[in-house]
Amino acid sequence: MIHPLVRQLHFTRSEFIRGLEGVTDEEARRRFAPMNCLSWNLGHLTWQEQRYCVTFAQGLTPRPDLNEQFAYGAPASTPVLADMRAAWEEVTEAAGAWLEALTTADLLRNYTTPNGSWSTSFGNLLQRLIYHYWYHTGENLAIRQLLGHTGLPEFVGNIDGEASYSPDG
Repeated sequence: MIHPLVRQLHFTRSEFIRGLEGVTDEEARRRFAPMNCLSWNLGHLTWQEQRYCVTFAQGLTPRPDLNEQFAYGAPASTPVLADMRAAWEEVTEAAGAWLEALTTADLLRNYTTPNGSWSTSFGNLLQRLIYHYWYHTGENLAIRQLLGHTGLPEFVGNIDGEASYSPDG
């Protein structure tokens, strides 16, 4: 059975992607400084998901380019939306089996950086990732308003059907 926190991540991802529906590449690459553009935000979350769920958890880095272009503090850029979507799909697929197998005990296990400068649990890392997705979901919808888009999602989607509260099983 999938862990409830992983179900929340799946739902959060789907809401983030829903917030990009109907966006053209030109729109996704338009930047309203100081905010980054929509496609950069997708690359940035792909970087974080790879970092936590693939590199930290599995010791793999399928897309090392993400570490340079989209890490926290990386310079702004305007990448092609289709390229970022392909990278996101590659990374979320690489994270998939690990996420699906997580247990509460796994989420309580600590990860410590190789130099020992930072340590936290995998559960905290997953929560950081989820909250980071929601932060950029809101930012992306603000950017879409600046682009003149209307009829945008006003509230989270079908949380009751897709990610309702579930106690740790």
